[in-house]
Amino acid sequence: MPRRTIITVTTVIAIAAVSVFGQMSVTPTNDAPNPYETVANYFKMPEGRTWGSTSAVDVDKDGKSIWVAERCGANSCLNSNLDIVLKFDASGKLLKSFGSGLMIFPHGMHVDRDGNVWVTDGQDNVPRRAPDAPPATPLPPQPAKLIGHQVFKFSPDGKVLLTLGKPGGNPPGQPADPASLYQPNDVITLANGDVLVAEGHSNAPETSTRIVRFNRDGKYLGQFGKYGSGPGEFIQPHGLAMDAQGRLLVADRSNNRVQILTTEGKFIDEWKQFSRPSGIYVRNDMVYVADSESGSVEPKQSAWRRGIRIGSIGDGKLLFFIPDPETRNAPEVRGTLAAEGVAVDAAGNIYGAEVGPKGVKKYVKKQGTE
Repeated sequence: MPRRTIITVTTVIAIAAVSVFGQMSVTPTNDAPNPYETVANYFKMPEGRTWGSTSAVDVDKDGKSIWVAERCGANSCLNSNLDIVLKFDASGKLLKSFGSGLMIFPHGMHVDRDGNVWVTDGQDNVPRRAPDAPPATPLPPQPAKLIGHQVFKFSPDGKVLLTLGKPGGNPPGQPADPASLYQPNDVITLANGDVLVAEGHSNAPETSTRIVRFNRDGKYLGQFGKYGSGPGEFIQPHGLAMDAQGRLLVADRSNNRVQILTTEGKFIDEWKQFSRPSGIYVRNDMVYVADSESGSVEPKQSAWRRGIRIGSIGDGKLLFFIPDPETRNAPEVRGTLAAEGVAVDAAGNIYGAEVGPKGVKKYVKKQGTE
């Protein structure tokens, strides 16, 4: 007797879901409770210095001091002599700063198990014509020293311990060195000392989009991922985090999802209930996801409110939501609003690093909430 294939309703649904992977819609999650309040002007900048854009924030290994990489009072450190990497104590007092002249566009940050501070630089100082300049307009003079598109490892006192990638990186249209980078977004270290770097700050298919692996000494070991919306593919892998199970969480921003992978790049799951993720952080059993672009940069996500969504790392269930107080969307307002980078200290306080509003906000639990 020939074997029969029994197709159930569940099977049909599963087949349909696979056939439209990456295209399934999720109901916007804008109404979770918000048990947090904002502490205004918490971090104290030096006299005469104002905040620039920042997306890079992390917590010191002491669990309470805060590291920030700030774009020199603007959205770029080009031609600035200001220190870039700042450390604040638990009261918001600036303790130290360093990194002047090393970077153009500090973007991602990671504090490793030994307290060393890793920072990615997502732009360069290559001279370019203004976007509206005629083609015959002469280029600005070449810089004396090329910088950009690298990852820096600093000691807690600011000594450069390691750099990943060559200065200036892999410009599009030129032969690529796989051990160098172009627009690195974020960096994270693994328990064995390996380093993962998320590369690709563009929606253009021709740009490099991947996760690059180095060993603890900076030797290139390989890569995984490519441009796309399928399992293990990325469009703007903007942030990285690890959970206690050893899973890699990627803020796959322009795919409007968090991807969960092995550290070798094998697909495990995807979560779309966190909307358009720019930053991601894991602390204990919770995942914190910063959405800075829904509606303002990405109009297709206009039904989603920007803000920080907080959920269970076990199943991704959304539990809390800190909404962006700016409720308007494009074309009325445009740009990266709310928090782009996010970090959480040992006491559960949340820190949101902001590009558009410029600065870092602290969020604490309201009195009477658990």
